[in-house]
Amino acid sequence: MAKFQNMGTFDAGVVRMPGSDPVMGAVPTMDAAGIASGGAFLVSELEKRDPMIRKPLTSVTYPRDIVIQSGGGWVDYVSAMSVSYGVTGGAGSGPVQAGGSSGLPIVQASVDKGIYKAHVVALALRIMFQDMQRANFIGRSIDQLLQDGVRMTYDKHNDQNVYVGLEEYGTTGLINNPDATETTVADGASGNGNWATKTPAEILADVNTALTTTWAQAGYDLDAIPNHILLPYEEYTYILNTPVSDLATKSIYEYIMENNITNKNGGDLFIGATQWCKGAGTGGTDRMVVYVNHERFLKMDELVPLTRSMTAPNPTEFCYDTAYCANVSEVQVMYPQTITYWDQIGGDT
Repeated sequence: MAKFQNMGTFDAGVVRMPGSDPVMGAVPTMDAAGIASGGAFLVSELEKRDPMIRKPLTSVTYPRDIVIQSGGGWVDYVSAMSVSYGVTGGAGSGPVQAGGSSGLPIVQASVDKGIYKAHVVALALRIMFQDMQRANFIGRSIDQLLQDGVRMTYDKHNDQNVYVGLEEYGTTGLINNPDATETTVADGASGNGNWATKTPAEILADVNTALTTTWAQAGYDLDAIPNHILLPYEEYTYILNTPVSDLATKSIYEYIMENNITNKNGGDLFIGATQWCKGAGTGGTDRMVVYVNHERFLKMDELVPLTRSMTAPNPTEFCYDTAYCANVSEVQVMYPQTITYWDQIGGDT
């Protein structure tokens, strides 16, 4: 490999070779003094720049655990209609007709309308004019970086809105609906409900008891078989990692998935983890949430998806301001009897 030796110093367009006069048009080279004076330039050229931008660590799981319907516009409320039926004499013996009967039982309908709150989410990003110019120099989009921050904020807002609601505005979510049935799991042989101290059979019994109780509250409607279970990460990881026995190859999770009431009755059970179940139960204990994840039973409306609504220069602040907005509803639980809470599966029991 060729080596650079003392090849001389140079000015713009003129090269001074050692012991010679300037040579016009020659290839410029540097001697030791030239290299020393250009140290900062060399450092900037020789550093390796990692193109990856490392964003904050965060977690959102709400799209997995609820149906989100889009559309509806800028409204303040979402309404949902429900109907209940009644018949004279009841549905058992009421419709039975004996000889000489002169009247028929009358079916009646009671129509009700549920009202659910909606709220506007608004965010803004600001880019200073000089930062826009610097972005052109470094080859990165500051606007895109800030857009990612807007999206992350919006997702974290929706995550809280779906699971626990917004206390300041009187809304609740999947984890803390006041109309849902709230109870505790049975104590195991160890004397408490903590899954870490229970046998696999006891944990399966907790799951099937929760599924059956929730289904019974829905009158054993085949469309209302509970199909969704939420757990804290600790209990979820425990059943994934713990084998059924010392000699078994199956985990408690697999054992539950093969022997649960939902799957045995034609359903498809999902068990997932979320951070919001940790400490959500009575006395700060861990909570298991069991419900029917279907738009007929519960959902959330994204009435207006997150939209880049306007951008305007701000000469006073020497920047450009961009506004984003959306309109979303609270969690709409149409059938409160199809969601139940089971506390003391972990934590301080």
